[in-house]
Amino acid sequence: MFNKKALLGVLVSSSLLTVSCGKKSDTADWSEQNPFYAPSTLAYQTADFGKIKNQDFKPAILEGMRQQLEEIDQITANKEKPTFENTLVELEKTGQLLSRVNNVFGLLTGADTNEELQKVEEELSKNFAAHNDAIYLNQALFERIKTIFDQKATLQLQGEDLRLLNHYYEAFVLAGANLSNENKELLKAINGEIATLNTKFSNQLLAATKAGGVTFKKEELDGLDENTLASYLQKDGTYLISLINTTQQPDLISLSSKESRDKLFHASWTRAEKNDANDTRSAILEIVKKRAEKAKLLGYPNYAAWSLNDQMAKTPEEVNHLLEQLIPAAVEIAKTEATEIQNLIHTEANSFELSAADWDFYAEKIRKEKYNIDENETKPYFEINTVLKKGVFYMAEQLYGITFKERTDLPVWNKDVQVYELFNEDKSSIGLFYADFYKRDSKRGGAWMSNIVGQSKLLNTKPVIYNVSNFTKPADGQPALISFDDVTTMFHEFGHALHGFFADQKYPTLSGTNVSRDFVEFPSQFHEHFAVVPQVLKNYAIHYKTGEVMPNELVQKMLNAMSFNKGYAMTEMLGATSLDLAWHTLAADASIKDVNQFESHSLIDRGLNLPQVPPRYRSSYFSHIFSGGYAAGYYAYLWAEMLDHDAYRWMEERGGMTRGNGQIFREQILSRGNSVELADLYRNFRGKEPSIEPMLKARGLLK
Repeated sequence: MFNKKALLGVLVSSSLLTVSCGKKSDTADWSEQNPFYAPSTLAYQTADFGKIKNQDFKPAILEGMRQQLEEIDQITANKEKPTFENTLVELEKTGQLLSRVNNVFGLLTGADTNEELQKVEEELSKNFAAHNDAIYLNQALFERIKTIFDQKATLQLQGEDLRLLNHYYEAFVLAGANLSNENKELLKAINGEIATLNTKFSNQLLAATKAGGVTFKKEELDGLDENTLASYLQKDGTYLISLINTTQQPDLISLSSKESRDKLFHASWTRAEKNDANDTRSAILEIVKKRAEKAKLLGYPNYAAWSLNDQMAKTPEEVNHLLEQLIPAAVEIAKTEATEIQNLIHTEANSFELSAADWDFYAEKIRKEKYNIDENETKPYFEINTVLKKGVFYMAEQLYGITFKERTDLPVWNKDVQVYELFNEDKSSIGLFYADFYKRDSKRGGAWMSNIVGQSKLLNTKPVIYNVSNFTKPADGQPALISFDDVTTMFHEFGHALHGFFADQKYPTLSGTNVSRDFVEFPSQFHEHFAVVPQVLKNYAIHYKTGEVMPNELVQKMLNAMSFNKGYAMTEMLGATSLDLAWHTLAADASIKDVNQFESHSLIDRGLNLPQVPPRYRSSYFSHIFSGGYAAGYYAYLWAEMLDHDAYRWMEERGGMTRGNGQIFREQILSRGNSVELADLYRNFRGKEPSIEPMLKARGLLK
């Protein structure tokens, strides 16, 4: 997942922070002693985490807001006629302090938060939205942009310049620049409420997930290996399994006790539905209502119609068309898989009806029987640091010619974080990479990538990028062994990182991963393929004890087993996607009273009401769409998957994983950012429109 929650992702790039109008009186604590006062003197202007304190953020954010609006006032006060240089180029230079602090604030509130940071986040949430409005609803600024846009036929703008002009004009219109003054004020109020609610949901869910961890006695955890048990052991002798953000929990695949499986699944399913302070359902109802009201005010029938306007898909109808090509076949396969699992359960002495809590455990039994493979058989070959250095980094070296050097001289936000410097084939520097792999209570669920520093030739900055995951940290002295799904996650997130590292843009707004949601997941998902390329797999799949490379027989069993359970995997994904679209195609006058009832009816309407196959994310803990910037955009993973399979077929047609193919992909996709209309960018690379057929075949949906 790529992490960018800015409303439009243009001027201000980071977590929740599309920030507001601070007056000088609000920034009394601002001084030269603040670590954000000037660009960092560390390598690549990376943040000095050794100096940054909680109390530094609020004054720096407020001063950053004030400075940016002052910089914009200087643009609009210019008496010269509007030009590309004196308006748009100057606009790109604004907000540099704000970006510095926002990028770090977004990192810490996601990966290592605390009550003080959450308080700042909540306190300033309305201000954040107000700042965005102060820019995008600035009539004088829009008039200058519109004047240039209306003259573009005679200005002979080329390349990035033309793309930047079109991007800004469309972004301002989409944000409400053409509204009346009265409606602009209404929109500002709605945006403020949405920002507050998004933050509320995020903080409630973090607390609910932390509180939702399940305590067991050792005898209840039959099936878990000793290393896993050691990582869960508490001081009082009990064992605590913390929750991750998906519906299914990793340990459900191993727990042999049905009661323990039911207990863990129920904790996951109901984590944010306890009718307490952490119950997210009332926030959800308010969020979707306010989003629908915003869309109506902007002239759209629903929020999805507004949100998709600047995406590759363009309309909810186009997303529905994609789903219609996937749902029937996926559900049919999932039902067949469910029947097979139920038949296995019926052969046992204590037979029962299959539930969602049982699926992974019995699917794994069938996988073992069919393919003679056990996840515990493969895990010893996937030690996390070996996967990173000999797998993920090796892939990047072979495809793109880049090399890595570990940096231990730079401060980090948590002792587990690793830092690497990247270099091109000619030894020129690329940027810095931070890896934060282990879950903790201060970190929200999931895995993501974002920037501490963005690439821009205009600002003379190179990328500083981080990947965050939530793998279980081993007990002291134990190896960090991960599943193959976790391996794939590492390749995925580093695919996002490569998209950011290879950025080669002049303007920060168009740089790297600043692309539409349904394109941004394409490079990340494309790089997942290389986790199983024999050349790469054999380089990193090394037994942590013996140093033995995974035997060919075990590799083949693992690859064969990857074709299993595909109906379930696609159906749970489609369930979440359909929920997202259902919530965000509601009209402003819709009256929804019960989150769970709406969720149930939405799945029934789509033919996705399989009790044994729940959506990957339930509404009450669907952070992607209610606080993570993917509102009406969760379909993007499926859209991007269509692109990634089509692009990988291109690579296979050209001889597979070669340095030459990697260079073409780098130059024509990864280095282009948002400098070209994305549909044109892909078409120019592929020589044709993307085909869904490779995706259907890979997912087992095409007979």
